[in-house]
Amino acid sequence: MTQDAKTAAAPGWPEKISYGSGDFGFNLYWTTISAFLLIFYTDSFGLSAAAAGTMLLTTKLVDAFADPIMGAVADRTRTKWGRFRPWLLWAAVPLAASGVLTFTTPDLDSTAKLVYAYATFALMMVIYSVINIPYGALSGVLTNAPQARTQLNSFRFVGGFLGGTFVTYMTPKLVKALGGADEVLGWQLTMTIYGIIACVLFVTLFLTARERVEPIAEQKVSPWKDIGDLLQNRPWLIMFVLALVVMVTISTRMGASAYYIKYYVGRPDQTGLFLTVYGGALAAGSLITPLLTRLIDKRRLLIILMVLVGILSSVFVFIPKDQIMLMYGLQIAIGLCLGPKSPLTFSMYADCADYNEWKTGRRATAMTFAAATFSQKLGGALASFVIASVLASLGYVANQAQSGASQTGIVWLVSVVPGAMALLAAVIMCFYNLTDKRLADIQAALAERKAQK
Repeated sequence: MTQDAKTAAAPGWPEKISYGSGDFGFNLYWTTISAFLLIFYTDSFGLSAAAAGTMLLTTKLVDAFADPIMGAVADRTRTKWGRFRPWLLWAAVPLAASGVLTFTTPDLDSTAKLVYAYATFALMMVIYSVINIPYGALSGVLTNAPQARTQLNSFRFVGGFLGGTFVTYMTPKLVKALGGADEVLGWQLTMTIYGIIACVLFVTLFLTARERVEPIAEQKVSPWKDIGDLLQNRPWLIMFVLALVVMVTISTRMGASAYYIKYYVGRPDQTGLFLTVYGGALAAGSLITPLLTRLIDKRRLLIILMVLVGILSSVFVFIPKDQIMLMYGLQIAIGLCLGPKSPLTFSMYADCADYNEWKTGRRATAMTFAAATFSQKLGGALASFVIASVLASLGYVANQAQSGASQTGIVWLVSVVPGAMALLAAVIMCFYNLTDKRLADIQAALAERKAQK
């Protein structure tokens, strides 16, 4: 089969569904980390807010540098199954094991427990990169049609948001049901179940996915050259900064929400449902993304959505603590606006890989996604550090009623802070210059080059 024929054979429904299910598996880890890891470390594991925040920032910064390395390795992987698919098979079980270790509380003194937390979380995040970077790159090689990519990434993030919804709703219930009075055991068993589910989904994707888009030329340059190419790729640079800012927006709201419901609203029983409703709205927003992109250019759509997120998030600061239904309504609206963000941006990363190949003659798909993931992890690390630092500076004490200052800080962390970051993201997106028309011209030129090979 020729390259053009393979590319034209777009992913079918089974492949789209399995690709989306893969992100369900990843969110068994990612959403657990975003929504519960900080409060696990402060309220169950026994770390102070300051120590937990510093640990999360440090380990995520170290881990973030693993992403470009993995991107270079994945781009240069050669097997009969393709470049990226094999990693779904090879790293599934190690990721499951490291997840259980991270959410295990050892019987050690405070210093040794902190060292254990550093080691296990860093290990889990490095293994997460090993499997997640090739997974993200798959969307760039399953098809090269822009609308098909958007649809594929919509399936991905519907699966991802459904996974996140499952995690936010089920995790508190599973921890309590499996551990009873022993919350430490509950976390350990919950992560064991999540690991088994994720392994099944990753292996299923390995068996169903097909890599169709091949580079014009094999990679014969160093990974440093790949990075140098990206630094001269204006659309990718814009997306890199955007991913950092948007992840700070999302992670700050997500990470602070558990504290907001538990300590400000005073309804810890509502934590799972509050985050679940948000996850359902994110999935719904992701699902309608292909329809929206038929009506509005991706760049303009993302600007509009981030402005709406900025306004809606900021309104949270004015909601009285007894108006919980208003909180739910606003949470749903924010989720609907944020839902399309992920399929839009990951479709744009694949477009940036096309731009890079058109400009340099080299296609570093995994490196393109890896460097983007680097900025997302950095954004998540900064968000965790900001939350922990604010809590520590305002006198947060785990599992006790919070002071007025501490409550005010928690409210700002779910409202004004992410609202301002969302508006900044809208401004950044104004500088993105890879329009749909320009991308069509680039892909036509690439097709012509491949036809001449």
